[in-house]
Amino acid sequence: MNELNTETRTKTEVEELPPFEMKAVSNFGKKISLATRVREKVIHYFFAVNGLMALVFITLIFIFLFKEGFRALEHIGLLDFIYFDRTDINDSVSRVFEWYPTSTEERYSLIPLIIGSLLTAIPATIISTIIGVAVGIYLAEIANPKAREFLKPAIELFAGIPTVVLGFLMLVVGATLLDDFLDPTNRLNAFLAALGLSFVIIPIIASLTEDSLHSIPDDLRMASYGLGATKWQTISRVILPAGFSGVSASIILGFGRAIGETMIVLMAAGNAANLTTDIFMSVRTMTATIAAEMGEVSHGSDHYFALFFIGIVLFTITFILNLAAEVIINKMRKKNTF
Repeated sequence: MNELNTETRTKTEVEELPPFEMKAVSNFGKKISLATRVREKVIHYFFAVNGLMALVFITLIFIFLFKEGFRALEHIGLLDFIYFDRTDINDSVSRVFEWYPTSTEERYSLIPLIIGSLLTAIPATIISTIIGVAVGIYLAEIANPKAREFLKPAIELFAGIPTVVLGFLMLVVGATLLDDFLDPTNRLNAFLAALGLSFVIIPIIASLTEDSLHSIPDDLRMASYGLGATKWQTISRVILPAGFSGVSASIILGFGRAIGETMIVLMAAGNAANLTTDIFMSVRTMTATIAAEMGEVSHGSDHYFALFFIGIVLFTITFILNLAAEVIINKMRKKNTF
């Protein structure tokens, strides 16, 4: 009882101390000098200020993006970002979906740019998911420790290759090989850009998949083997379902990376705003449009604000896709059906 009263009295006394003397004694009973306490406070506030500054800068970026983007609606109608009604010579009206902001009849339809972005990102994500998940499974469940120690850093280093280098390789080497084997409609096309994007996404999916599967407790594996399951049965029916959320997160992250990539699609996709679903035709993505036209557009013009509006659309699409995927994953996790 006396010990309890003494401990309570000690805690009360510590709570009444000034800020720099509150932790004069550590949790292990070791005395902490004033210099150490001051240094820890400085480090604490340093990281707190840096975190707050990052949040403020990100907020200011979004404010600037939305402020400039929504100004486009003051001069361009919302429906003009979807289609344009063009009057022909015989006074007939035809509805066109074109991005041509420098014409005498300015056309700001975003439909070709959105379809072009999806036409490069979706095939790239499919290709990267198949290869990346397979590589992640191999590293986590099949490869021996020495092979894993060599391959894991190599894959992560591969992800650091500049995208402009990959775009140049696809432009010079990939386009020639694809033209020889498949004879596409256009030499630079959406499929070529998707192949280039795959080189960027595969390391992301493979690395995150390996981390997700490697974090699963060995008890699950041992229980599966104890029931007579084979290696493949354990991987496909126990390990993958258990790590489904991590694998899904890697795929979503890869898809977001593909949607936001600029240099590869700018160099390899042909950069033509065609309204098509043919993967072997030239397309233009939203990111490539911003990168190609922002440097030449007149500041304060309708075209200038329209490019910022594209940034808003790009952000919105990515946010909605990630939110929908997160909701689906949470529902599947609650039902425990993978």
